[in-house]
Amino acid sequence: MVQTTLSPSVTKAPAGDIDIVFVNPGEPAQIYQSLSNEFSAIEPPAFAGLFATYARNKGAGVAIVDAPGEGLTVDAVAEKVVKDMKPTLVAMVVYGFQPSASTQNMSAARRTAKAIKALAPDLPIILTGTHPAALPERTVREEPVDFVCDLEGPITIVKTWEALKAGETDLSKVPSLWWRDADGTVRKPSRPEGLVDDLDGEMPGIAWDLLPMRNYRSHNWHAFDHIHHRTPYAAIHTTLGCPYKCNFCCINAPFGKPSYRMWSPDSVVKEIEHLVTNYGVKNIKIVDEMFVLNKRHVMGVTDKLIERGFDINIWAYARVDTVQDGFLDNLKNAGVNWLALGIESASAEVRDGASKKFKASDIEREVRKIQNAGIHVLGNYIFGLPDDNHERMEETLDMALQLNTEFANFYSAMAYPGSQLYGMAIQNNWPLPTEWHHFSQHAYETLPLPTNHLDAASILEFRDQAWTRYFTSPSYLGLVERKFGPEVLDHVNRMTQMKLKRKLVEEKYAA
Repeated sequence: MVQTTLSPSVTKAPAGDIDIVFVNPGEPAQIYQSLSNEFSAIEPPAFAGLFATYARNKGAGVAIVDAPGEGLTVDAVAEKVVKDMKPTLVAMVVYGFQPSASTQNMSAARRTAKAIKALAPDLPIILTGTHPAALPERTVREEPVDFVCDLEGPITIVKTWEALKAGETDLSKVPSLWWRDADGTVRKPSRPEGLVDDLDGEMPGIAWDLLPMRNYRSHNWHAFDHIHHRTPYAAIHTTLGCPYKCNFCCINAPFGKPSYRMWSPDSVVKEIEHLVTNYGVKNIKIVDEMFVLNKRHVMGVTDKLIERGFDINIWAYARVDTVQDGFLDNLKNAGVNWLALGIESASAEVRDGASKKFKASDIEREVRKIQNAGIHVLGNYIFGLPDDNHERMEETLDMALQLNTEFANFYSAMAYPGSQLYGMAIQNNWPLPTEWHHFSQHAYETLPLPTNHLDAASILEFRDQAWTRYFTSPSYLGLVERKFGPEVLDHVNRMTQMKLKRKLVEEKYAA
């Protein structure tokens, strides 16, 4: 792995045309294989956009380079950053389309950083995101970058830029910053700070004017009611963090602990109004790990959206045990047409291990309540959690087929850095992917965790077969045609023809 050191010339580099360039790295084909061509979303980089707003409000000149959104190779990103923008600092913001998707983008981040360093060895690069926050020391030692942020990002990025601009060589006063000094010595933070307190005042929404808004595309299922109108599309935050502690989730790594901060309803609705009025956005994802949670927040946002009467199509995350009385009518009338539920498993033992203690009877009751309110349900299921065996995975698939929700995601359990499962994997010497993009659920080289009962290849094979069984089942196809029409049925049928290649399964049968 390439390593660089922060030379004295870097800290004294004169300011260029732009102070900070925020880079969203990514190589969709590496992550999604053939699904990236039509069926997956092209999502705006919400965190890069938020951090650009924060830096802009602190007086920095900012730009965003969104590799997936602009269809740029790593070399094209490097050319654009180094030759066109000439920044003082490059901030590589490593997140993904869902809370556990940061690690899978680290391979692209590394390649992009190497390409930038090849053109401009003294141009400083800082990494921020869930993965760098989960493994800050390892990241600063292994990656071709100069700095790593081990908490949220924007405060550390701006203070690093200010220190570089002032020509400071001692960066120990920058909160939450890991760095290498001029002789290559790794320095750890002396100040473990770094969370934005005043979200409305300091980080009021995404810097949409810096993004290629015409290029973004919703998930296919999100637009089942209007399948040919997946653009324009936007993804926003209304909260940051999550108070829960699911063992497979790494969402809280950038925040240091389970937490929950909210933008005000006024601020949220103002951003949505800006998107609708200035960009013609209809399809909106609420990125929050758990939007449907705090009653004051949910009702405050939905009440104001109902007052505005926007023609919008929102999807958001919820839990089976967070959909409170009175929420559903408000959500539907506000334009929330999809809720994604973390069901995970049919087995109570498996759910308990994942800190999901609701009952199987609760799941069906809540799914039907949501559907009866006119809101579609996306069920999320995980195969291969620590207590899983083949019988329990079959029970989970049977539950999914019985619930027959409007869409479903099937995952294999992964030990994402920053999650409890990752710590367990390290402690027990369980096999982990050798390359970061192998953490992608859809990648060719993906490597799930084994359980005490099943090897990784068996879990992955079951997951892929479960996906096919669900989306080709007569009950599901009948529901799709009945609710969304023949064009969406044809779309789903074409989707099921896209078979993912799996190295692990190929090796199992070649042995």
